[in-house]
Amino acid sequence: MASAFVVGDKFRNRVAELLEKTDSSLPQGLREELKVILEKPEPTTLPFSTARKLKKHLQDEGHPFYLHELLEDSSLHLPEVVKPPRNPELVARLEKIKARLANEEYNRITRNVNAQEINRIGTLADFGQQVRSVKAVVVTVFNFLVTVVAAFACSYMGSQYLFTETTARVISAVIAASVVGLAELYVLVRTMEGELGEP
Repeated sequence: MASAFVVGDKFRNRVAELLEKTDSSLPQGLREELKVILEKPEPTTLPFSTARKLKKHLQDEGHPFYLHELLEDSSLHLPEVVKPPRNPELVARLEKIKARLANEEYNRITRNVNAQEINRIGTLADFGQQVRSVKAVVVTVFNFLVTVVAAFACSYMGSQYLFTETTARVISAVIAASVVGLAELYVLVRTMEGELGEP
């Protein structure tokens, strides 16, 4: 907090004039304070208490100039703020609190992330199991198609001994392939139910 002015040349000149006057009724204590202030090397500081005494004297004596006119080229003297050294125990406690808060924040962010679930879904063994499952489905569909096509071909070729017309042979082959396809679907469904654990 400011407690003094840094006075300029105008103040120094006017106060020097005031001190040179031998007939001035300047109090002895104020005269000594002003002399000490003027003898100091620049930057010269004027305490507020001395400024108040000077203002009172100027008002009482009715001088033609005022204190604010003297201090026109002056500025406030702001002392340098000295920061006290930080307590090492306090710094250590603050670091512990910061680390604990950061850990709590991390736990709050990651509380819905399950590492076991990630490992269960994301491992190569699971990828291999999925590939085997897809492979089994592809083999089953291929087996179904081959069986139906083979049933159609066998019944078409075998019906040439029963029917002479191509239309009748095709119809009989489609009926035979449909029966074999339905039987294959039934077996496939029963097998899948068994794999799923249903009776």
